[in-house]
Amino acid sequence: MYKILIIDDNPNICLITKIILKDIAGWEPVIAASGEEGLASAQGEQPDAILLDVEMPGMDGMMVLKQLRVNPETQFIPVILFTSKKIGAEAVAQLPITGVISKPFDTNELINQIRLLLNWHE
Repeated sequence: MYKILIIDDNPNICLITKIILKDIAGWEPVIAASGEEGLASAQGEQPDAILLDVEMPGMDGMMVLKQLRVNPETQFIPVILFTSKKIGAEAVAQLPITGVISKPFDTNELINQIRLLLNWHE
């Protein structure tokens, strides 16, 4: 069973994503409602992947990403940006991420997108 950390300040997005990942995919979602909480959870939980919101108050997604990458305990955890913000292909190519999933997302496609980006098989 894959463990996925969802770092997002929107409780509705967290709830919907958690239900999809747990009930449909059979994965173990872990929720963090802020960048600071997400960093602590990433280190403590050691998830198989992280869905990271870009736009959050306080510590935004890019700040979280930088901190994840400099920490030896979290630097190799795959990160998928989970955002409503438009990010160009050139910018994505330069970031230390596995990919981007746009919000709003298609419920039926979320699991397939994650599997494709992480090369996970059923």
